[in-house]
Amino acid sequence: MNELREVEVVVIGAGQAGLSSAYHLRRTGLEPDRAFVVLDHSPAPGGAWQFRWPSLTYGKVHGMHALPGMELTDADPARPSAEVIGAYFDRYERAFDLRVRRPVDVRAVREGVGGRLSVETSAGTWSTRALINATGTWDRPFWPRYPGQETFRGRQLHTAQYAGPEEFAAKRVVVVGGGASGTQHLLELAPYAAATTWVTRRPPVFREGPFDQEAGREAVARVEERVRRGLPPRSVVSVTGLPLNDAVRQGLADGVLDRQPMFDRITPDGVEWSDGRRVAADVILWATGFRAALDHLTPLRLREPGGGIRVEGTRAVADPRVHLVGYGPSASTIGANRAGRSAVGDIRRLLSEELPVAA
Repeated sequence: MNELREVEVVVIGAGQAGLSSAYHLRRTGLEPDRAFVVLDHSPAPGGAWQFRWPSLTYGKVHGMHALPGMELTDADPARPSAEVIGAYFDRYERAFDLRVRRPVDVRAVREGVGGRLSVETSAGTWSTRALINATGTWDRPFWPRYPGQETFRGRQLHTAQYAGPEEFAAKRVVVVGGGASGTQHLLELAPYAAATTWVTRRPPVFREGPFDQEAGREAVARVEERVRRGLPPRSVVSVTGLPLNDAVRQGLADGVLDRQPMFDRITPDGVEWSDGRRVAADVILWATGFRAALDHLTPLRLREPGGGIRVEGTRAVADPRVHLVGYGPSASTIGANRAGRSAVGDIRRLLSEELPVAA
């Protein structure tokens, strides 16, 4: 456990961003487990997808993009996305011999010896010249705090704990959050629940029509600007809007997606607004998103006063040895693919600059 192993690159995380990065490292001639290592804390292949609720079938997934070098074909749209993508990631890891080590928990990344980084984990310590952080957000569900929250006598849970609509049969459910998960939960819950109430901080913006390349570039540019200024990335839906598909249209017509402004306090029996209006509830479901899982990087002091990590491309401005893939503008599946390639290109240049010149 105390053995110190040296590699050129450590990749933390084996979701879309981590596997894309590992693929490009392998293509440049670096050998897994010798020149680079991929560490993943999840119990099986599939990244965060393996933890998604069973009713989220592959056909309901928006914008899943294939990993580089291998298409995802003939997937059954009625099969749970956790199974489809888990099996796909497993095939991918084996096809390209990426030798992902799991389950491995990365506890801290610190300054090491001789300009290297020290990656401390549950499976020992790795010394590396460069780091690709691809840890995503699933491990950091965001729970807002509201007055009276601790007095609520019902059940509170986050999207990360959601297992499907059946457990909410005959319950009065308040769903908090204006993102894709919130709307999906509401549409699933409505046939089972005694009543549903949807509350969001801001009025939802529904997007009609296809999300074309120009709209995509504009959304990425807005996220990128925040990251460049050292601010935490905002949620994807805050810049893209919610897709107005047939299921959402039906939900709007049926009154299931009847958005209410955010309540002001939580009572033992439900929620309450400052004008005295109340809604009784048995369950509060917080579909309030996630934050980047970056606590293990704290010893490197990468955060800016604004609370985020300032990034140029994928490289942390405060430490060019560290690349954040799947963070900010590269948080989408296609963005993670591109960012993996970009990060590896930068790292190869970094490594070649540091290599001694032969006599």
